Amino acid sequence: MYARVARWEGADADAMRRAAEQINSEASAGPPEGVPAKAFLMLIDPDGGRSVAISLFETEEDLRAGDAVLNDMSPPDDGFGSRTSVENYEVAVDVRL
Repeated sequence: MYARVARWEGADADAMRRAAEQINSEASAGPPEGVPAKAFLMLIDPDGGRSVAISLFETEEDLRAGDAVLNDMSPPDDGFGSRTSVENYEVAVDVRL
């Protein structure tokens, strides 16, 4: 399993919440076209204007394909701030309770 971790800063709290609602409402349709992700987490700090988006992929090849598509995408709402970094990781431990 592989993870793509994108960090965002400078967001408006309301814009961040609207983006999260939009993503949740579209989640039942699956990931965006061209993104072979198996899971997605979005962590938000509305008061601090920060968020972290974590996409999980089954293979390194899927990660590369998804990363290319996600790098070309814009955030779902104005006021979401700026992407400050994107990092890729191999998942060493995955515990879900």
